Amino acid sequence: MSGNSTSLTPPDGARPPVRHPDAPAPGELIGAHYERCFGCGTSQPHGLHLRAVAGEGVSLTAEFTVRPEHQGAPGLAHGGVLAAALDESLGALNWLLRVISVTGRLETDFLRPVPVGAVLHLEARATAVAGRRIFTTATGRLGGPDGPVAVRADAVFVEVKLDHFIEHGRAEEINEAISNPDQVKVARAFEVNP
Repeated sequence: MSGNSTSLTPPDGARPPVRHPDAPAPGELIGAHYERCFGCGTSQPHGLHLRAVAGEGVSLTAEFTVRPEHQGAPGLAHGGVLAAALDESLGALNWLLRVISVTGRLETDFLRPVPVGAVLHLEARATAVAGRRIFTTATGRLGGPDGPVAVRADAVFVEVKLDHFIEHGRAEEINEAISNPDQVKVARAFEVNP
């Protein structure tokens, strides 16, 4: 990587992603990584409440129902909310790799309008790993898993240590997460000490 640019194309020598042996089994629900996360948190009233299910290899499926609070133009999902749904599903792949990472780059294509009330069926998979970079791709379909593609994204995630969140997050939320027994389980799942 040079400067602030992160290519979406894996470099020569990138390796295929390998599912961690302790990752959730295919068909298992992938839990929320933080209860107040806008994407997957259950305690976020206007969040996406995205629920992801582990697939084969390093892949998953998820669903997101567009609610009125997610609209941009009248009756249609806001593009930023759709990008967040794609980002969240791509980020959930880290559960299958058992790494902690952050979004380095996300490129999104909006192909069809997504109306309020629609269920967006998401599929995401990791395609390559190069050093600390994880290359991923996702689609969001309307009308079911075989419906027309409404949105798609490619992203690069960058592996970080837990210290990244301690250094850059707000102390109040960090301390709340660390004191939550469920968050301690998440930290242990990723073999880090909260």
